Amino acid sequence: MDLEKLHREESGRVLATLIRLLGDFDLAEEMLQEAYAVALEKWPSEGEPSNQRAWLISTARHKAIDRIRRDQRWEVKRQEIAKTAPLSAPPAAESEVDSTDDMFPDDQLRLIFTCCHPALAVESQVALTLHTICGITTEEISKAFLTPMPTMAQRLVRAKRKIRDANVPYRVPPPEDLPDRLDAVRLIVYLIFNEGYFASGGDSLIRRELCAEAIRLGRVLCQLLPRDTETHTLLALMLLHDSRRDARVSADRELILLEDQDRAQWHADQIREGTALLESALRAGAAGPYALQASIAALHANAKTSAETDWPQIAALYSALLKINPSPVIEVNRAVAVSLARSPEEGLALLDDLAVRAELADFHLLPAARADILRRLGKHAEAAGAYRRALALATNDVERRFFRRRLSEVSS
Repeated sequence: MDLEKLHREESGRVLATLIRLLGDFDLAEEMLQEAYAVALEKWPSEGEPSNQRAWLISTARHKAIDRIRRDQRWEVKRQEIAKTAPLSAPPAAESEVDSTDDMFPDDQLRLIFTCCHPALAVESQVALTLHTICGITTEEISKAFLTPMPTMAQRLVRAKRKIRDANVPYRVPPPEDLPDRLDAVRLIVYLIFNEGYFASGGDSLIRRELCAEAIRLGRVLCQLLPRDTETHTLLALMLLHDSRRDARVSADRELILLEDQDRAQWHADQIREGTALLESALRAGAAGPYALQASIAALHANAKTSAETDWPQIAALYSALLKINPSPVIEVNRAVAVSLARSPEEGLALLDDLAVRAELADFHLLPAARADILRRLGKHAEAAGAYRRALALATNDVERRFFRRRLSEVSS
């Protein structure tokens, strides 16, 4: 029994379903933890159920019913839960609770649209969804938003309360309400993918279950919005990035940079699908931030060798992206592209200008990028200092091992 693996791969889906059934974020989170505790106690002696997700949902739901009864709020909550799941019925069989995997992406999408209600600030929408679906900690979210942790914790509490008190429905809104939420929904799906593709912490660089879930949600969104070109370019972007997943980390769990990856390990089917989606969307007039990012990813994915990468075009696309989506992180990526398209010195000068920006003070990829350019220029002492800075800021163990290796190389 590997409950940690089950929690990592399934908790977001299970929690989304529980929130829909119970109508309460905190209660759903608490009851899921209790269900895990029961599983830890019972499964070793009684055996694991054939459908673990369904078992967790059923157990947590009945734990919630018991809690509500004890709290003497039975009648009000009974009516709320009865809207979606009759309480008078006997416990559902596993096949009844989870007859198809399709319910889980739907519940995920309902939850994302709920969290993206216009009544909530965009940062609260994103933070609440990442916390609930991805299990990203409050500390990690506060770091991503450059916000003090107590402030972010209060923001999450207020967002949950606002959804509960306003009786925000757990559903995909009607077509006329989609535009008010779609930008935030797309952003959240992409951030779920990013957390999977480049895990912010832990001993794995990739959380494949999050990448797969984000791509699945992207497909559902494309079905929901078949004419929305920006949504299609988002799916293309995720497919193109994900195509490289097997080449990014070695068998001994060492990070492999893009230029050193074995391109035979890249998934050609995903590259073809992502490129076709992108080209179709571009022909239809797509020109938003995901279209530009997907265009950059396509140039990387379709280059047969690292030397054939069209860095001048990539640098130009990053410049265009900055005009419609100003971001210091994009500026870092553009500086790296400039260092490879024009000269290392020009790219380094751009990074040095960014290094004084307060919002990038804790962004570990800035000193990592500076270190790599300095290493290529043969300035090993300066590179060592930059690698030390990147190592001090990094929270992912795979990255930290890479920075230690590079630091050892330039120090020797």
